[in-house]
Amino acid sequence: MSKAKVSVEQIKEGIIRHLATTRAKIPHNATTDDYYQALAYAVREIILEHWAQGNERVLKNKTKMVCYLSAEFLIGPQLGNNLVNVDAMDLVRQAVTELGIDFDKLLDAEPEPGLGNGGLGRLAACYIDSCATIGVPAIGYGIRYEFGIFQQKIVDGQQVELADRWLKKGFPWEVVRPEAAVEVGFGGYVEDYNDEHGASRKRWMPEKKLLGVPCDIVAQGYGSKSVSVHRLFKAEASDEFDFSTFNAGDFYGSVHAKIASENISKVLYPNDEQISGKELRLEQQYFFVACALRDVFKILKNFMQAKPESFAEHFAVQLNDTHPSIAVAELMRLLVDEYRLDWDKAWEVTTRALAYTNHTLLPEALEKWPVKMFEKLLPRHLEIIYEINQRFLEIVRARFPEDGERVKRLSIIDEEGQRTVRMAHLAAVGSHAVNGVAELHSELLKQTVMADFYDLWPEKFKNITNGVTPRRFVALANPEMTALINEKIGDDWLVDLYKLKQLEPLAIDKKFQKKWQTAKLKNKKILAALIKERTGIEVDPTALFDVQVKRIHEYKRQLLNIIDVISRYNRIKDGDTEGMTARVVIIGGKAAPGYYIAKLIIRLIISVAKVVNNDPQVGNLLKVVFFPNYSVKNGNFIFPAADLSEQISTAGKEASGTGNMKMSLNGALTIGTLDGANVEIREEVGAENFFLFGMTAAEVEERRQNYNPTNYVYSNPILTRIFAQLADGTFSNGDRDLFRPIIESLMSRDDYMILADFTAYHDCQNYIDKIYANKEKWTEMSILNVARMGKFSSDRAIREYCRDIWGIKPAL
Repeated sequence: MSKAKVSVEQIKEGIIRHLATTRAKIPHNATTDDYYQALAYAVREIILEHWAQGNERVLKNKTKMVCYLSAEFLIGPQLGNNLVNVDAMDLVRQAVTELGIDFDKLLDAEPEPGLGNGGLGRLAACYIDSCATIGVPAIGYGIRYEFGIFQQKIVDGQQVELADRWLKKGFPWEVVRPEAAVEVGFGGYVEDYNDEHGASRKRWMPEKKLLGVPCDIVAQGYGSKSVSVHRLFKAEASDEFDFSTFNAGDFYGSVHAKIASENISKVLYPNDEQISGKELRLEQQYFFVACALRDVFKILKNFMQAKPESFAEHFAVQLNDTHPSIAVAELMRLLVDEYRLDWDKAWEVTTRALAYTNHTLLPEALEKWPVKMFEKLLPRHLEIIYEINQRFLEIVRARFPEDGERVKRLSIIDEEGQRTVRMAHLAAVGSHAVNGVAELHSELLKQTVMADFYDLWPEKFKNITNGVTPRRFVALANPEMTALINEKIGDDWLVDLYKLKQLEPLAIDKKFQKKWQTAKLKNKKILAALIKERTGIEVDPTALFDVQVKRIHEYKRQLLNIIDVISRYNRIKDGDTEGMTARVVIIGGKAAPGYYIAKLIIRLIISVAKVVNNDPQVGNLLKVVFFPNYSVKNGNFIFPAADLSEQISTAGKEASGTGNMKMSLNGALTIGTLDGANVEIREEVGAENFFLFGMTAAEVEERRQNYNPTNYVYSNPILTRIFAQLADGTFSNGDRDLFRPIIESLMSRDDYMILADFTAYHDCQNYIDKIYANKEKWTEMSILNVARMGKFSSDRAIREYCRDIWGIKPAL
């Protein structure tokens, strides 16, 4: 890859210029943040120039574009990633150093936009990055939340949520475009009228209107001048200030509409927050979808100079999970009501343009909204959904006559109890393709939550296994390993991950193994220092770093991990340490504020850590760390340092996972179940290089039919002892009630089969001890894991979307 066409002197000049003209500072009184922002603006200039050039090419060629609709874009810090993608990291580091500034402090000064909960939002950001890298014009549409996912702080062993004020000091990477604002309505009523040709039509008369103001955050492709964009909308009142109300003496009333309007883009809901009955989430979803589709029609008219009926020829619209599925009804409303296409033509355009990605097999995560709420907020859309459903059920009845139960199951409207709109059903009916995000997930999707749709339309169903960008999660996160790989095979692997296969012969090369071990140890020392700084816990970098970082949820089974940690602690107390390797168990992740058990799991992890880490008998043989405020930024320190990657969800529950990919790409070995993308990772890296345990998805369902979790506790002395310790206050300073809800949940239900899988997990962990003791063998397996991870690039995933769903040919 060629270097950026800028010099060290040009970079220095750009920093000083923006320090003066953008920050109104001189070097003498400039802070670290001033220098960070000045550098960011200087780098942004390069990227915006590339973006302008790319837009010229797209519009000239009328290239088909991707519109990726997602409620979350966890884009992460931008400076380092952009410098990697324009290959200017070394130039900028030199320029900043010559100005007498610590470059690493500038990188650390950047706040992280917390615009997503985790995997789904990070995947969306990876996909926009990959579109830019392989030359697919793309716009990622979403919400510019003023407050992102909360900042997690640990106080007295408990999670405390703090507001994520990521915009506090401004955000130099965005371009706000008030001139391109679009109007969005809510509420009101629908009226009938006859158009100028006498045709009967519908007109939505919203009760309130607000503006969606686009904020563009550009995504520079790696090694090319292609640039994609995240176009995120913030909400503003359509009338900023009501002077008549103000003059009447009601100042609050005069700005009330503005405050109420801006609430829509105020805060991101955590994934597991209980939001039933809350209108704001539905308002958010409609808001960004309506903004996006109106924006796309502007592009179609003003730049493509094309007619509405050609929409699907110019745009492929991907619905990232159920959050944007209201797009089916909104696109129909625009085509039928505003552009006056007849229903059948509008439906053809809609279904050709839209495609739906499913991210979950958990029925409770497939959104359903009360009909009454829809009627209040989106009356015209409810009418359209009724019409779509009526026509759809006619097809179902024709295909499956006399099968009334199937009709009920397939209906977009759930008539049982409180009538609701099934958003996953709406997305499936209104899209030409439905895809899962891992081979196992896609198969289970067809067998479970989407089984009836698969019976009806098997040709709609696809699989596209998730991927991650190696630029951010290897080149940026792990410069030590990246330099080592580049030295041996060049850097083309960053755009063709399959080229890592060239590392295979080096897996048994003793000199290369030593360099690999040195790089890993350096990364572990960096993380150890960060752990000391953040938690006060001192850890030994030569110990096995056993890592589980992800959202805290019962199905992800952090409980299984910490229960086995207790068993390891008990072995040490008993003097049974033969064959045991020193470990640092690192767990991180956020629990939704309203998810009581998840927050209690965090408290248990921290309580166990306190006991273990302060027991002199344990020493460095076992340390337990809860790493606070897990994020993209923190992940970039954790992934390169991980020796063991914990991917231990109950089989059949995790759609894919991407943390499993990030850690394996950085040389960690995986302990996991046959769940999500674990199945494919194991196939690629080799069963002998993957630590497999536990039941399969089919075995889980079979076991569930006659499952008594107490049998596992009382028949296993290890578990019996651990449950007694949880009950007697061993890990809660004598409080016998603190962890009772966890005990009762496991003993009475154990929905995620923690106890059934415990023995297999425990035995597997003991086997891992033996393998880690053989440094040469472990290093060989680590190198082979990296060498065989070529499949798991987001570039590959986007090429498959282009080929199988979008009908787009990448430029590169």
